[in-house]
Amino acid sequence: MAKDISPEKKKSRNREIFGWCMFDFANSSYTTVIISVVYCEIFTQLVVPSDPNSANPFQFGNSLWAWALAVSYLFVVLTGPIFGAITDYSSTKKLFLFISYVGCIITTFLLYYVDPGYVWLGFVLVALSNFFFASGENFAASFLPFLGEKEDLGKISGYAWGIGYFGGIGSVVLATTLGDYTLANYENLKLVGPYTAVFFLIAAIPTFLLMKEPKLPKGIPSKVNYLKEGVNRVVNTLKYASRFKDLMIYLVSLFFTMAALAIVISFAFIYGSQEIHIEAQHKQVMFIFIQISAAIGALAFGVIQDSIGAKKTFNLTLVLWLGVCGLIYFVQDVTLILNTVLGKAWTVQWVFVFISSLAGMGLGSTQSASRAMVGIFSPESKSGEFFGMWGLSGKIAAAIGLFLFGFIQTLVTLRNAFLVVALFYLLSLIINLFVNEKRGVEAADNFQE
Repeated sequence: MAKDISPEKKKSRNREIFGWCMFDFANSSYTTVIISVVYCEIFTQLVVPSDPNSANPFQFGNSLWAWALAVSYLFVVLTGPIFGAITDYSSTKKLFLFISYVGCIITTFLLYYVDPGYVWLGFVLVALSNFFFASGENFAASFLPFLGEKEDLGKISGYAWGIGYFGGIGSVVLATTLGDYTLANYENLKLVGPYTAVFFLIAAIPTFLLMKEPKLPKGIPSKVNYLKEGVNRVVNTLKYASRFKDLMIYLVSLFFTMAALAIVISFAFIYGSQEIHIEAQHKQVMFIFIQISAAIGALAFGVIQDSIGAKKTFNLTLVLWLGVCGLIYFVQDVTLILNTVLGKAWTVQWVFVFISSLAGMGLGSTQSASRAMVGIFSPESKSGEFFGMWGLSGKIAAAIGLFLFGFIQTLVTLRNAFLVVALFYLLSLIINLFVNEKRGVEAADNFQE
């Protein structure tokens, strides 16, 4: 049961929750415009020269895109747990969040200077900007346990993800004014970096005005060798595996989910363009469908989680994803069946767009549920470190998943390469069945240094 708090404290907490949610609104501009919808196609089809292989002309661009993101996630893996420990000991969560925010804005703005053929400059800037973005996700997530009672974290996380997707809509609306994805229009297209950077810059201002630095728990030493302590805390966390058994099992499950999500987020529109041959009108509707359904999924599943529990909610999202993967892989057959049964003449492109709305719902709900689930399994005194472990699991998964996917799609068609996504979701579901949610929450509540 939630604790009674004074009206003044509740008002202050609500302001902080709003500020925290606005960071998701702001940084969604980066992941949506740069990673998922616009710059992914600019890089793979215009910046990187086409391959002579007419059957798969963009395989080199696709692979470099996957590997640039994978490299960035590897750097997050190396720094995330240490940064988490530092912020826990030094009361600098907000400072580190601000540094990641500024870093992402600057490197995103610099994409303006990546012209066609400037492959390695683009590669480096994408890797750097995504490193700052992903690090910022970890820092922002570490605030969650301080924003409400454990039973409210699913709802709060859902609010943030839901608001975030509307931020994605606003930023892409700006990006769509840049015109067609052609070399002739490249002078306009290169503005996508500055547009996104300015949107992120302005939209995140409420975050730093309204959010407070969480108070350090009692007993934290004032002088610490942060690098040494960061490494030691990660080692100690792994030693606590029996104490936080369910968190560890869940992180293994989450590993496969995050590998799949990284591929989906980075290649959904590339897949639609190269395999389904969707055009501008399809992309516009698909994007709107995904954003709206993702917001609905995050909000709805956040409420569902508070009713039925985090584990069941997370499993539901994985079942949803398995269904979506099957529908997309067999979209030609699905289209034929629908047209035969309903007497319609829908094209494969529009059926793919409609299926994408289910993918959007899975995207919002899975990300929201995963963050909240780590939150309820994390003692407050180790929230930064444990969310660093959350980032570690997710980013290792993203790096491995994208490296693997980038390699596989050079051997087989992009369509067949996407089968690895369904495999990852299935493995995640099976592993998560072994998580005991009640035991995991009790372990966090009863934890003592």
